[in-house]
Amino acid sequence: MRNIPSKVNVFLDTSALFSGIWSTTGGARLILKLGESGAVKLLVSGLVLIEIEGVLRRKSPENLGYLALLLDRSRIDIAPEPGEETLKRCTAIIPHKGDAQVIASAWESDVDYFVTLDRKHFLDIQLLRDKAPFQIGTPGDFLAWFRGRITSSYAN
Repeated sequence: MRNIPSKVNVFLDTSALFSGIWSTTGGARLILKLGESGAVKLLVSGLVLIEIEGVLRRKSPENLGYLALLLDRSRIDIAPEPGEETLKRCTAIIPHKGDAQVIASAWESDVDYFVTLDRKHFLDIQLLRDKAPFQIGTPGDFLAWFRGRITSSYAN
């Protein structure tokens, strides 16, 4: 009997969500399709939703309706607001309050992977990568990790 891994919880930050909306062929869009198929559980924070709406209003207001459609189709859940202790821990790692709040939401949501394209605030912070209880990477990194999980479950 195969050991099938449990559903993977994936947290998308604003950059990853924007990329999934903007590009119909990139890795971030594929992650949204994995959410749509039920292969993964997708999460964002309330702050990510506020940020993505602001970005779309500035850069691509015609895609605001598309955002709502993709959120629904991809079955994206909103993570709970982080508690004071987690937010404090994350602020010690990431000084920018908004970014710390996003990471804290992911931290408390028991996610397996945090997907971002933001090198400066997430990907290149080694302390965050060392302390976070989840993987952190780009959409391509996540897809490679996810493929590895699926492949190893069939090898057993």
